[in-house]
Amino acid sequence: MAEIEIGIGKSGRQAYGFDDIAIVPSRRTRDPHDVDISWQIDAYEFDLPLLGAAMDGVSAPRSVVELGRIGGLGVLNLEGLWTRYDDPEPLLEEIAELDDTVATARMQEIYKQPIDPDLIGQRVTQLKSAGVVAAASLTPQRVEQFHELALSAGLDILVIQGTVVSAEHVSSREEPLNLKEFIARYDIPVIVGGCASYASALHLARTGAAGVLVGVGPGNACTTRGVLGIGVPQATAIADAAGARRRHMEETGRYVQIIADGGMRTGGDIAKAVACGADAVMLGSPLARAGEAPGRGYHWGMATFHPELPRGARVHVGAIGSLREILEGPAAHNDGTLNLFGALRTSMATCGYATIKEFQRAEVLIAPSLQTEGKHYQRQQGVGMGRR
Repeated sequence: MAEIEIGIGKSGRQAYGFDDIAIVPSRRTRDPHDVDISWQIDAYEFDLPLLGAAMDGVSAPRSVVELGRIGGLGVLNLEGLWTRYDDPEPLLEEIAELDDTVATARMQEIYKQPIDPDLIGQRVTQLKSAGVVAAASLTPQRVEQFHELALSAGLDILVIQGTVVSAEHVSSREEPLNLKEFIARYDIPVIVGGCASYASALHLARTGAAGVLVGVGPGNACTTRGVLGIGVPQATAIADAAGARRRHMEETGRYVQIIADGGMRTGGDIAKAVACGADAVMLGSPLARAGEAPGRGYHWGMATFHPELPRGARVHVGAIGSLREILEGPAAHNDGTLNLFGALRTSMATCGYATIKEFQRAEVLIAPSLQTEGKHYQRQQGVGMGRR
């Protein structure tokens, strides 16, 4: 792709987010009931190509279990409130009631509580005893310290997650985690991320990861793009990562799952993520709007409470329905925020594709007017697509 000159000696590619693109219907349509949106990673199969974000306002043991029963994969954060406190419910209630002016400072205090190693095993056991696939996340800095506790409790899928995770971390202060050696050590699928470029996705695939999370800063509660000035709009980031997946498969014959992480609000956004090359999506704020969500109508990222440089905000998202209604309907709203995966299925059927992998080949256009063309009254009245 041609680069645009920013100034003398500096140029860059144009990048695109979901609002900048449109999926083009093909010559064929299909019955939605004939569309298969199931997803598989390693030996684990799911009815929905969905991971619940490992954020305390989204994923508590009970909501992870409910998500698993519906057909998705919930991910519990092993460095969150549920491994710092035996009963974090009063603190979740307090966080939901905090004034915006003190929310970040108070959350920093709450998260100063050290992680209790005993609670790590207990939480994984809760998930296993409920009969769902047990997935949980750790940051690269704490993987060596805590992973054995989770694995010994029967963890099925490990997510190694940070704002940006690289296959080549350099530190003069401590021995960094060698992702390739770590992943080779265990017979368990490991998902790693985030990343936002072809090169970083390719290097993460080469570590042996089963899946790569794509997204740096697109989430509703994330302020990384403003605080650090880094990130890539999601449509471009996913397409670049999908290109890295193709190259890695040519090199090794091994298929790595590309998981779009963040930036999706509606079923249409999810459809665009898949059309750009994603195999599955990780959702945060859409799930935080469920009645079962632990955040009580609030959502915050796991960098919100960083003790030195917070890179997230506590945002009010409200509650719009049950978890099942948000994922599978029926929808009582017309803005695309309910029945997200019914929308994905219908989008695929309308464009004539039967599977996720087929849909990744859909034609996509640059279409900045897609959200506004012919929508004057909706935008004027704040209804339908005018709510965005």
